[in-house]
Amino acid sequence: MDPYRAERVSEALREELSEIIGYEMADPRIGAVTVTGVHVDPGMRHARVQVQVSGGEQEQRESLEALEKARTYLRRQVAARLTLFRVPELHFEPDLPGDALSRMEQLLKRARRGRPKAGESSES
Repeated sequence: MDPYRAERVSEALREELSEIIGYEMADPRIGAVTVTGVHVDPGMRHARVQVQVSGGEQEQRESLEALEKARTYLRRQVAARLTLFRVPELHFEPDLPGDALSRMEQLLKRARRGRPKAGESSES
């Protein structure tokens, strides 16, 4: 299997879920929810969806419960939009502020690895 497939599917799921949750769901319990990341397991059976919910603790809990109850609806919507053999089961979890910082550090490390260091030339 392509080693980058899970990463591509994760990004496609994040984009579609962000659009569906942000603009198309009419559930009043779901407040301002931002999908910050999706991690699909290599078997493509489960996806952990990290969401950042604004508001108080009670509002956050209600939003996460509403998203859990809407899992099958969201999965059907994603299946209709993406061409996947198997659409993974969605599992929602809150994104903690420390997780976002570590994710940013990972992205910066990846960007640095792709660029030549100062003083090095890419022509050899």
